[in-house]
Amino acid sequence: MPDFTLLYLHGFLSSPQSSKAQQAIAHATQLGIDDKLLVPFLDGGPAATLDALEALLAKRKGRPLGLIGSSLGGFYAMVLAERYSAPAVLINPAIDPWLYWADHLGEHHNYHTGQLHVVSEDHVAELEAMAPEGIQDTSNYRVFLQRHDEVLDANVALNRFGAERCKVREDGNHSYAEFAEELPAAFDFLLSRITNNVR
Repeated sequence: MPDFTLLYLHGFLSSPQSSKAQQAIAHATQLGIDDKLLVPFLDGGPAATLDALEALLAKRKGRPLGLIGSSLGGFYAMVLAERYSAPAVLINPAIDPWLYWADHLGEHHNYHTGQLHVVSEDHVAELEAMAPEGIQDTSNYRVFLQRHDEVLDANVALNRFGAERCKVREDGNHSYAEFAEELPAAFDFLLSRITNNVR
């Protein structure tokens, strides 16, 4: 297999220190591909975050790409997957975040670092502006959902990608505590498709 890039994108107010990010790193290490997995800290507004991710990927141009994204990171993963026709694994993803992001206007502190993050009306507009017009190929996605997600409605993602692309756990919550159990299937999916995607 040629050199490739896996990108893990954490959620809003989270960080590379989150349990899911650390579990993904541990699984990549177990597979011997931890040098392929990048877990950037997403600490800016939507446009700045996407610019930073594009710059990161530009440094690894020509390598196949696979994406894992949780919550708002799932939205960014979807944006990049559509731009690069790359495979993506989404965990309780935010699908149309601009529709409810106005509820988050104001100051917030990162759960892990305590860093201040301010959500503005411009950020709401940035999210809508970067949203893909549609999903070109739903087979590029595997989506893991928990029905009792207290933050996002699992039905939105289920309707967007179709039941055949989604695994739905009837219990759970937004943090997806069973994520470690899904990692073998998630990595198998990405690695099986990644050679078909060269940027």
